[in-house]
Amino acid sequence: MPTLLNKFAPTSLESGFRMVVGISLLSASYLLAAQDVSLQSIVTPSAIVVKDGRTVPFAIHGFIEFESLSEAFPYIEMQARRWPDRLSADARSNLTRQLLHEAVESHIVSMTDERPLEVLITHTAEELKAALDQVKEPVPAGYAEAFLAVQEKWQHSLNCWSAAPSIPARVLSNWYPIEEGIEPYGATYDSTEHFWQAVKYHPDTTVGQLKDLLHAFEQRDWAPWIARLDDDPRLYLPNAYAVEFLRHNLSPDRLQWFKDELNHQGLADSDHVREIQHRRRASLHFTAFEEKVLWGDLADLYHLVYSFSAPEDPIKRALADRHFDAVYIGDRKMGFISPEFRSLMLEIWKVKYLQIPRFREIIASIPREITLSHFLNDGDSPDIPIPTYVEYLNQIREMAVKKSR
Repeated sequence: MPTLLNKFAPTSLESGFRMVVGISLLSASYLLAAQDVSLQSIVTPSAIVVKDGRTVPFAIHGFIEFESLSEAFPYIEMQARRWPDRLSADARSNLTRQLLHEAVESHIVSMTDERPLEVLITHTAEELKAALDQVKEPVPAGYAEAFLAVQEKWQHSLNCWSAAPSIPARVLSNWYPIEEGIEPYGATYDSTEHFWQAVKYHPDTTVGQLKDLLHAFEQRDWAPWIARLDDDPRLYLPNAYAVEFLRHNLSPDRLQWFKDELNHQGLADSDHVREIQHRRRASLHFTAFEEKVLWGDLADLYHLVYSFSAPEDPIKRALADRHFDAVYIGDRKMGFISPEFRSLMLEIWKVKYLQIPRFREIIASIPREITLSHFLNDGDSPDIPIPTYVEYLNQIREMAVKKSR
């Protein structure tokens, strides 16, 4: 069984992406050093990829990490049997295929090692099929199909994220700093990420109120609250990433980490959280990484606890009093998990890609036969699911192309 691991180490914002420290199956697996990553190796279930002496992990739902695909198989099988009386045979089969595909794609499209993806897309489909035919270890149904689907997708897609090897893909990331700033809704921000995370806080919400909520969260036993989400497939399955995010961030260590980071920022309790995200004359006050991992994750935690709490739960009122019942912009009030809030991403991209010529040229120059995509181990974020994000990204490219003509 996999271990639920910290998404980020609790001691420093600069700790980077997760490293696997849980149970490993080294006795049943073999390690792939730098020179050993080959097509046959990446399709072998027991293979563990190693870079710079460290295992390259991958994840399901962002937080459930594995070292090898064979380690993921028991977890996938367990999930298919998790609600025996509440899922049909077809639903269990679909869930198995979905989780298997997520495991394979996360294994290939690593955030820390480009070699598996490079190997996959520099071989033909026929070569991939031949390598899959050579696999002698037990694999679940749909294993080969998952690899072929991932290969087909990424032979025609560009992964737009902040550490992409392609400069256009990197520039199209929300984390990309904008020298002249971006000015949606009357304030200037250092990147679209700064705006996206800042607006999750009401203009009146203060740092002191965030600390008060953290103190209240620490006094509560969250196990029964999480169990209610775990036990209902109608709640868990459509919101699996959100539930695993909550399980991780409601742990005592993680709540203490949030408190420590707030205390380390040198902010007054009276400071208004959205305002301190605005651009200042000095260099970046918060990096895009900090925006996502501290301010974004903390806001998501509060909004999600509000969204998933029962109506009579006192924590729901406490969060509403601090305006975590919705996202507020001007006279607009939008549900955190709502199409209206998600469409705000398209609005801010219109500023970046349609109003700033240099970004418009970059996104418009990418050939139409290449799908702009976004894949991270972060999973399917509840504020804007990856399929919606990708749909908007390709939509804004079409707008930029038309404007450039």
